[in-house]
Amino acid sequence: MDYSLLFIVLFLLSFGLVMLYSTSSYEAALEYGDSAYFLKRQLVFTLFGLVLMTGVSFIPYTFWKRVSVLAYLVSVGLIVLVIPFGMEVNGAKRWIRIPGLPMQLQPAEVAKIGVIIFSAMIIEKLGRRSLATIKGFIFPMIPAVIVAVMIWQITDNLSSAIIVVAIVFGMLFVACPDYGKFLGIVVTVLVVGAFIVWYTVNSADTNSLDFRGERILAWLDPQAYAGGKGYQTIQALYAIGSGGVFGKGLGQSMQKLGFIPEAQNDMIFSIICEELGLFGAISIMLMFVLLIWRFMMIANSADDFYGAMLVVGVISHIAVQVILNIAVVTNTIPNTGVTLPFISYGGSSVFFLLSEIGIVLSVARGMRRDELALME
Repeated sequence: MDYSLLFIVLFLLSFGLVMLYSTSSYEAALEYGDSAYFLKRQLVFTLFGLVLMTGVSFIPYTFWKRVSVLAYLVSVGLIVLVIPFGMEVNGAKRWIRIPGLPMQLQPAEVAKIGVIIFSAMIIEKLGRRSLATIKGFIFPMIPAVIVAVMIWQITDNLSSAIIVVAIVFGMLFVACPDYGKFLGIVVTVLVVGAFIVWYTVNSADTNSLDFRGERILAWLDPQAYAGGKGYQTIQALYAIGSGGVFGKGLGQSMQKLGFIPEAQNDMIFSIICEELGLFGAISIMLMFVLLIWRFMMIANSADDFYGAMLVVGVISHIAVQVILNIAVVTNTIPNTGVTLPFISYGGSSVFFLLSEIGIVLSVARGMRRDELALME
C-alpha cells in the first residue's frame, strides 16, 4: 500500500468534511433544521467511497483492461438513461436516482472513469510510434469526444464534457509528447474561445443569449450583472478579499450566511479563503500539488504502459478539475459549476473520485517493493 498517497487523500477528505460543515451549517439549519445535514450525508458518501477504494485497490489493475470496452459502454448507457429516467435538480437534468440508496448517480462522473479505463487500453495498443501519426493521435480522441458530446447534449453539462476531453488530451500528451502538435491544438482552442467571447460581447441582441452567453458577460463585468449571473462571483470575490493573509478564523465567514448560494458546492474555495486566508488557500493547493506529484511517481514506476496511462488519466482528471474550480472562484474564467475534488459537497463526485484513487493504489500495489522504497 502506498501510505503517502493514502495519507494525502485522507487529509483532503478530512479537511473537506470540516470545511463542508463550516460552510453549510447555516443553510442546513434554515432549510432542514439540522446544521449537520450536509455533513452527515457527505460522511456517509465518504465512508462508502473509502470502502470502495479499498476494494478496488485489491483488484489487479490489469482487470480493467479486460473490461475496458464494457466500462465504456456502461458509461454511454447511463448517459442515455438520463433521457427517460433523469432527475431535474436546480433546473438541470443530470442525475439518476438509485433505488434504495439516499443518493443520486451522476452519469458524467461514471463516464470520466469509463473514458480513462477505455482510453488507456487504446493508447497502450496503439503504442508510441502509432500515436506520433495524425491518425494515431485522433483515433483515441474519438470515443472521448462522443461521450463528451453526449454529456453536453443530453445532460446539458458542458463543464464535464470539457473535462472528459481534457483527460484524454492529457493522457496523449504524456504518451506522445509531440510539443509542436499539442501547442497548435492549445493555440487553436484559445483562438476559438477568444472568438466566442468576442462574438458574445458584440452580439446585437444580448437578451437573446443563452445562460452560457450571460455567464461570459458576467465574467467580463460582474458588477453589471450583480443582480443575476454575476451575483455569486461578486460574493465569492468579497469572501476571498476579506480573508486577508490568515483569514477570519474557522467558522467565522460572513459570506456563507446566505450571501453565496449553495456555497458548499463549487464555491467552497471562497469560504476557505475567507476563513483561513491566503495561508489556508495556498496550503490546500500545495496538498493537491503533493497528490499529483505522488501520482506522477507511481505512473513513472508502473510495471507497464497500461498502468501508467491509468494513473495519468486520474492525474488529468483531478488536476483539470482543481484548476477549473479555483479559476472560476477567482473569476479567471466564466462560471462552469465544477466542484473542488474531495472538498465540495457531492455524493457521486467523492464516491467515484475515491474509486479512481483505488485504481491508482492498485497500480502502486503491483509495483516491486524496491521501487516503492526508492520512492519513499
